[in-house]
Amino acid sequence: MLAGVLFGMLVYVGMAVWADAGAVADALARIPLWVVPACCGLSFANYLVRFVKWRRYLALLGTPLEPKTSFLVYLSGLSMSVTPGKMGEVFKCWLIKKVRGTPIHQTAPIVVAERFTDLLGYLILMAIGGIRTMPEHAWVFWTTLGVCAVALVLAGSRTFANLAAGLFKRLPWVWRLVPRIEGSFASTRILLAPREIFMPTLVSVVGWGLECTGFWLIANAGSQTSVPYLYAVFAYAFSAVAGALLIIFPGGLGVTEFSMGKLLVDRYQEAGALALKAAQQQATGVVILARFCTLWFAVLVGFVATGLFTRLHGRIEAEESR
Repeated sequence: MLAGVLFGMLVYVGMAVWADAGAVADALARIPLWVVPACCGLSFANYLVRFVKWRRYLALLGTPLEPKTSFLVYLSGLSMSVTPGKMGEVFKCWLIKKVRGTPIHQTAPIVVAERFTDLLGYLILMAIGGIRTMPEHAWVFWTTLGVCAVALVLAGSRTFANLAAGLFKRLPWVWRLVPRIEGSFASTRILLAPREIFMPTLVSVVGWGLECTGFWLIANAGSQTSVPYLYAVFAYAFSAVAGALLIIFPGGLGVTEFSMGKLLVDRYQEAGALALKAAQQQATGVVILARFCTLWFAVLVGFVATGLFTRLHGRIEAEESR
Protein backbone atom coordinates (compact mmCIF):
# COMPACT_ATOMS: atom_id res chain seq x y z
CA MET A 1 0.00 0.00 0.00
CA LEU A 2 2.83 2.38 0.85
CA ALA A 3 4.41 1.64 -2.52
CA GLY A 4 1.08 2.53 -4.17
CA VAL A 5 0.91 5.85 -2.31
CA LEU A 6 4.47 6.76 -3.34
CA PHE A 7 3.80 5.72 -6.92
CA GLY A 8 0.65 7.85 -6.94
CA MET A 9 2.60 10.89 -5.76
CA LEU A 10 5.07 10.40 -8.59
CA VAL A 11 2.25 10.07 -11.12
CA TYR A 12 0.57 13.32 -10.07
CA VAL A 13 3.77 15.29 -9.77
CA GLY A 14 4.74 14.07 -13.22
CA MET A 15 1.35 15.03 -14.64
CA ALA A 16 1.51 18.52 -13.13
CA VAL A 17 5.06 19.15 -14.36
CA TRP A 18 4.25 17.88 -17.85
CA ALA A 19 1.16 20.08 -18.19
CA ASP A 20 2.71 23.12 -16.40
CA ALA A 21 2.09 23.05 -12.67
CA GLY A 22 1.13 26.71 -12.50
CA ALA A 23 -1.53 26.37 -15.19
CA VAL A 24 -2.86 23.20 -13.56
CA ALA A 25 -3.13 25.04 -10.24
CA ASP A 26 -5.06 27.83 -12.01
CA ALA A 27 -7.41 25.24 -13.52
CA LEU A 28 -8.03 23.75 -10.10
CA ALA A 29 -8.62 27.21 -8.62
CA ARG A 30 -11.46 27.81 -11.08
CA ILE A 31 -13.37 24.80 -9.76
CA PRO A 32 -15.93 25.85 -7.10
CA LEU A 33 -15.20 24.50 -3.62
CA TRP A 34 -18.64 22.87 -3.30
CA VAL A 35 -17.71 20.39 -6.02
CA VAL A 36 -15.21 18.59 -3.77
CA PRO A 37 -17.62 17.61 -0.94
CA ALA A 38 -20.31 16.84 -3.53
CA CYS A 39 -18.01 14.47 -5.37
CA CYS A 40 -16.75 12.87 -2.14
CA GLY A 41 -20.37 12.47 -1.05
CA LEU A 42 -21.20 10.64 -4.27
CA SER A 43 -18.18 8.40 -3.73
CA PHE A 44 -19.33 7.56 -0.21
CA ALA A 45 -22.81 6.87 -1.56
CA ASN A 46 -21.14 4.40 -3.91
CA TYR A 47 -19.65 2.58 -0.90
CA LEU A 48 -23.07 2.46 0.76
CA VAL A 49 -24.67 0.98 -2.35
CA ARG A 50 -21.98 -1.65 -2.85
CA PHE A 51 -22.14 -2.59 0.83
CA VAL A 52 -25.33 -4.43 -0.16
CA LYS A 53 -23.18 -6.70 -2.32
CA TRP A 54 -20.72 -7.32 0.51
CA ARG A 55 -23.55 -8.36 2.85
CA ARG A 56 -24.95 -10.71 0.24
CA TYR A 57 -21.61 -12.41 -0.27
CA LEU A 58 -21.11 -12.89 3.47
CA ALA A 59 -24.56 -14.47 3.71
CA LEU A 60 -23.82 -16.83 0.80
CA LEU A 61 -20.69 -18.08 2.58
CA GLY A 62 -22.49 -18.42 5.91
CA THR A 63 -20.34 -15.72 7.54
CA PRO A 64 -22.77 -13.16 8.98
CA LEU A 65 -21.38 -10.23 10.92
CA GLU A 66 -23.05 -7.72 13.20
CA PRO A 67 -24.03 -4.78 10.92
CA LYS A 68 -21.72 -2.20 12.54
CA THR A 69 -18.73 -4.53 12.49
CA SER A 70 -19.54 -5.64 8.95
CA PHE A 71 -19.64 -2.05 7.74
CA LEU A 72 -16.32 -1.18 9.39
CA VAL A 73 -14.67 -4.30 7.95
CA TYR A 74 -16.01 -3.45 4.52
CA LEU A 75 -14.82 0.16 4.65
CA SER A 76 -11.44 -0.86 6.09
CA GLY A 77 -10.72 -2.75 2.89
CA LEU A 78 -10.78 0.56 1.01
CA SER A 79 -7.47 1.45 2.62
CA MET A 80 -5.92 -1.10 0.27
CA SER A 81 -7.38 0.40 -2.91
CA VAL A 82 -3.90 1.32 -4.14
CA THR A 83 -2.71 -2.27 -4.43
CA PRO A 84 -2.49 -4.18 -7.76
CA GLY A 85 -6.02 -5.04 -8.87
CA LYS A 86 -7.18 -3.77 -5.46
CA MET A 87 -6.56 -7.33 -4.26
CA GLY A 88 -5.06 -5.91 -1.07
CA GLU A 89 -8.70 -5.62 0.00
CA VAL A 90 -8.27 -9.21 1.17
CA PHE A 91 -7.35 -7.28 4.33
CA LYS A 92 -11.10 -7.38 4.99
CA CYS A 93 -10.91 -11.15 5.23
CA TRP A 94 -8.10 -10.85 7.78
CA LEU A 95 -10.41 -8.69 9.91
CA ILE A 96 -13.22 -11.24 9.56
CA LYS A 97 -10.83 -13.89 10.85
CA LYS A 98 -10.10 -11.68 13.85
CA VAL A 99 -13.75 -11.29 14.86
CA ARG A 100 -15.11 -14.70 13.79
CA GLY A 101 -12.15 -16.98 13.27
CA THR A 102 -13.21 -17.76 9.69
CA PRO A 103 -10.19 -18.91 7.65
CA ILE A 104 -9.04 -16.27 5.18
CA HIS A 105 -9.06 -18.67 2.23
CA GLN A 106 -12.81 -19.16 2.64
CA THR A 107 -13.70 -15.46 2.45
CA ALA A 108 -10.93 -14.15 0.16
CA PRO A 109 -12.97 -15.08 -2.96
CA ILE A 110 -15.41 -12.33 -1.91
CA VAL A 111 -12.81 -9.79 -3.08
CA VAL A 112 -12.50 -11.64 -6.40
CA ALA A 113 -16.28 -11.66 -6.84
CA GLU A 114 -16.48 -7.96 -5.98
CA ARG A 115 -13.84 -7.06 -8.56
CA PHE A 116 -15.46 -9.31 -11.17
CA THR A 117 -18.95 -7.83 -10.83
CA ASP A 118 -17.46 -4.33 -10.62
CA LEU A 119 -15.78 -4.98 -13.97
CA LEU A 120 -19.08 -6.13 -15.47
CA GLY A 121 -20.71 -3.01 -14.05
CA TYR A 122 -18.11 -0.82 -15.73
CA LEU A 123 -18.71 -2.57 -19.04
CA ILE A 124 -22.42 -1.83 -18.77
CA LEU A 125 -21.64 1.82 -17.98
CA MET A 126 -19.39 1.92 -21.05
CA ALA A 127 -22.27 0.64 -23.15
CA ILE A 128 -24.65 3.18 -21.61
CA GLY A 129 -22.13 5.95 -22.14
CA GLY A 130 -21.99 5.26 -25.85
CA ILE A 131 -19.44 2.68 -26.97
CA ARG A 132 -21.06 2.70 -30.41
CA THR A 133 -20.23 6.38 -30.85
CA MET A 134 -16.54 5.71 -30.13
CA PRO A 135 -15.75 2.57 -32.16
CA GLU A 136 -12.00 3.09 -31.79
CA HIS A 137 -12.33 1.99 -28.14
CA ALA A 138 -14.72 -0.90 -28.78
CA TRP A 139 -11.91 -3.47 -28.72
CA VAL A 140 -11.35 -2.77 -25.02
CA PHE A 141 -15.02 -3.47 -24.31
CA TRP A 142 -15.16 -6.72 -26.27
CA THR A 143 -11.79 -7.98 -25.05
CA THR A 144 -12.73 -7.38 -21.44
CA LEU A 145 -16.13 -9.00 -21.94
CA GLY A 146 -14.44 -12.05 -23.46
CA VAL A 147 -12.00 -12.31 -20.56
CA CYS A 148 -14.91 -12.07 -18.10
CA ALA A 149 -16.81 -14.82 -19.92
CA VAL A 150 -13.81 -17.16 -19.82
CA ALA A 151 -13.15 -16.35 -16.16
CA LEU A 152 -16.77 -17.05 -15.27
CA VAL A 153 -16.66 -20.45 -16.97
CA LEU A 154 -13.42 -21.40 -15.20
CA ALA A 155 -14.69 -20.17 -11.83
CA GLY A 156 -17.70 -22.48 -12.06
CA SER A 157 -15.79 -25.49 -13.37
CA ARG A 158 -15.00 -28.28 -10.90
CA THR A 159 -12.79 -29.83 -13.55
CA PHE A 160 -10.63 -26.71 -13.69
CA ALA A 161 -10.47 -26.59 -9.89
CA ASN A 162 -9.34 -30.22 -9.76
CA LEU A 163 -6.72 -29.64 -12.45
CA ALA A 164 -5.38 -26.61 -10.60
CA ALA A 165 -5.28 -28.50 -7.31
CA GLY A 166 -3.50 -31.41 -9.02
CA LEU A 167 -0.89 -29.04 -10.42
CA PHE A 168 -0.28 -27.39 -7.06
CA LYS A 169 0.14 -30.78 -5.40
CA ARG A 170 3.21 -31.38 -7.57
CA LEU A 171 4.89 -28.11 -6.60
CA PRO A 172 7.34 -28.03 -3.70
CA TRP A 173 6.12 -26.13 -0.61
CA VAL A 174 2.87 -25.17 -2.37
CA TRP A 175 1.37 -28.64 -1.95
CA ARG A 176 0.71 -27.88 1.72
CA LEU A 177 -1.71 -25.15 0.64
CA VAL A 178 -3.85 -27.38 -1.60
CA PRO A 179 -6.71 -27.80 0.95
CA ARG A 180 -6.95 -24.01 1.23
CA ILE A 181 -6.83 -23.61 -2.55
CA GLU A 182 -9.65 -26.13 -2.91
CA GLY A 183 -11.65 -24.25 -0.26
CA SER A 184 -11.16 -20.99 -2.16
CA PHE A 185 -12.38 -22.57 -5.38
CA ALA A 186 -15.46 -23.87 -3.55
CA SER A 187 -16.28 -20.39 -2.23
CA THR A 188 -15.71 -18.88 -5.68
CA ARG A 189 -18.19 -21.31 -7.26
CA ILE A 190 -20.83 -20.20 -4.76
CA LEU A 191 -20.22 -16.47 -5.22
CA LEU A 192 -19.98 -16.53 -9.01
CA ALA A 193 -22.81 -18.95 -9.67
CA PRO A 194 -24.83 -17.71 -12.68
CA ARG A 195 -27.84 -16.87 -10.48
CA GLU A 196 -25.62 -14.63 -8.31
CA ILE A 197 -24.24 -12.49 -11.12
CA PHE A 198 -27.16 -10.21 -11.98
CA MET A 199 -27.89 -8.51 -8.65
CA PRO A 200 -24.26 -7.71 -7.67
CA THR A 201 -23.57 -6.43 -11.18
CA LEU A 202 -26.62 -4.17 -11.05
CA VAL A 203 -25.46 -2.87 -7.67
CA SER A 204 -22.06 -2.11 -9.22
CA VAL A 205 -23.69 -0.21 -12.09
CA VAL A 206 -25.60 2.00 -9.64
CA GLY A 207 -22.66 2.47 -7.29
CA TRP A 208 -20.01 3.29 -9.89
CA GLY A 209 -22.58 5.37 -11.76
CA LEU A 210 -22.58 7.68 -8.75
CA GLU A 211 -18.83 8.16 -9.07
CA CYS A 212 -19.28 8.79 -12.80
CA THR A 213 -21.65 11.57 -11.81
CA GLY A 214 -19.00 13.06 -9.53
CA PHE A 215 -16.48 12.96 -12.34
CA TRP A 216 -19.00 14.72 -14.61
CA LEU A 217 -19.45 17.50 -12.03
CA ILE A 218 -15.70 18.10 -11.83
CA ALA A 219 -15.21 17.92 -15.60
CA ASN A 220 -17.76 20.69 -16.10
CA ALA A 221 -16.93 22.85 -13.09
CA GLY A 222 -14.83 25.87 -13.94
CA SER A 223 -14.59 24.86 -17.60
CA GLN A 224 -15.65 26.79 -20.67
CA THR A 225 -16.57 23.49 -22.34
CA SER A 226 -19.57 21.37 -21.49
CA VAL A 227 -18.84 17.66 -21.08
CA PRO A 228 -22.02 15.66 -21.78
CA TYR A 229 -23.08 13.36 -18.96
CA LEU A 230 -22.96 10.18 -21.04
CA TYR A 231 -19.52 11.09 -22.35
CA ALA A 232 -18.31 11.49 -18.74
CA VAL A 233 -19.84 8.10 -17.85
CA PHE A 234 -18.04 6.46 -20.75
CA ALA A 235 -14.73 8.20 -20.00
CA TYR A 236 -14.77 7.21 -16.33
CA ALA A 237 -15.84 3.61 -16.95
CA PHE A 238 -13.42 3.14 -19.85
CA SER A 239 -10.52 4.49 -17.80
CA ALA A 240 -11.40 2.24 -14.87
CA VAL A 241 -11.50 -0.82 -17.15
CA ALA A 242 -8.14 0.12 -18.67
CA GLY A 243 -6.64 0.41 -15.20
CA ALA A 244 -8.20 -2.90 -14.13
CA LEU A 245 -6.86 -4.80 -17.15
CA LEU A 246 -3.29 -3.70 -16.45
CA ILE A 247 -3.42 -5.25 -13.01
CA ILE A 248 0.26 -4.66 -12.21
CA PHE A 249 -0.47 -0.95 -11.68
CA PRO A 250 -1.71 -0.38 -8.10
CA GLY A 251 -5.24 1.01 -8.19
CA GLY A 252 -4.84 1.52 -11.95
CA LEU A 253 -2.51 4.44 -11.20
CA GLY A 254 -1.07 6.02 -14.30
CA VAL A 255 -3.18 4.02 -16.75
CA THR A 256 -6.52 5.32 -15.45
CA GLU A 257 -5.26 8.90 -15.27
CA PHE A 258 -3.82 8.80 -18.79
CA SER A 259 -7.00 7.33 -20.31
CA MET A 260 -9.26 9.75 -18.46
CA GLY A 261 -7.11 12.73 -19.39
CA LYS A 262 -6.85 11.74 -23.05
CA LEU A 263 -10.62 11.42 -23.41
CA LEU A 264 -11.15 14.78 -21.71
CA VAL A 265 -8.58 16.50 -23.93
CA ASP A 266 -10.32 15.07 -26.99
CA ARG A 267 -13.67 16.40 -25.75
CA TYR A 268 -12.34 19.85 -24.90
CA GLN A 269 -10.74 20.14 -28.31
CA GLU A 270 -13.75 18.82 -30.22
CA ALA A 271 -15.84 21.56 -28.63
CA GLY A 272 -13.37 24.08 -30.03
CA ALA A 273 -13.21 26.08 -26.82
CA LEU A 274 -9.63 25.23 -25.85
CA ALA A 275 -6.33 24.89 -27.68
CA LEU A 276 -4.37 21.67 -27.18
CA LYS A 277 -2.11 22.95 -24.39
CA ALA A 278 -4.97 24.60 -22.53
CA ALA A 279 -7.08 21.45 -22.93
CA GLN A 280 -4.26 19.35 -21.48
CA GLN A 281 -3.89 21.67 -18.51
CA GLN A 282 -7.61 21.71 -17.81
CA ALA A 283 -7.89 17.94 -18.18
CA THR A 284 -4.91 17.37 -15.87
CA GLY A 285 -6.49 19.45 -13.12
CA VAL A 286 -9.81 17.62 -13.54
CA VAL A 287 -8.19 14.18 -13.43
CA ILE A 288 -6.10 14.94 -10.34
CA LEU A 289 -9.11 16.30 -8.44
CA ALA A 290 -11.39 13.48 -9.63
CA ARG A 291 -8.93 10.84 -8.47
CA PHE A 292 -8.57 12.61 -5.12
CA CYS A 293 -12.36 12.51 -4.65
CA THR A 294 -12.61 8.84 -5.66
CA LEU A 295 -9.49 6.69 -5.24
CA TRP A 296 -7.71 8.68 -2.53
CA PHE A 297 -10.90 9.53 -0.68
CA ALA A 298 -11.54 5.77 -0.52
CA VAL A 299 -8.09 5.21 0.98
CA LEU A 300 -8.76 7.91 3.59
CA VAL A 301 -12.14 6.40 4.50
CA GLY A 302 -10.48 3.00 4.78
CA PHE A 303 -7.89 4.32 7.25
CA VAL A 304 -10.57 5.94 9.39
CA ALA A 305 -12.65 2.75 9.40
CA THR A 306 -9.62 0.66 10.33
CA GLY A 307 -8.97 2.98 13.27
CA LEU A 308 -12.58 2.62 14.44
CA PHE A 309 -12.38 -1.15 14.03
CA THR A 310 -9.30 -1.36 16.24
CA ARG A 311 -11.03 0.73 18.91
CA LEU A 312 -13.85 -1.83 18.98
CA HIS A 313 -11.85 -5.03 18.61
CA GLY A 314 -8.32 -4.16 19.66
CA ARG A 315 -5.06 -3.89 17.78
CA ILE A 316 -4.86 -6.43 15.01
CA GLU A 317 -1.17 -7.20 15.56
CA ALA A 318 -1.61 -7.76 19.30
CA GLU A 319 -4.54 -10.10 18.74
CA GLU A 320 -2.78 -12.12 16.07
CA SER A 321 0.40 -12.50 18.14
CA ARG A 322 -1.25 -14.30 21.03
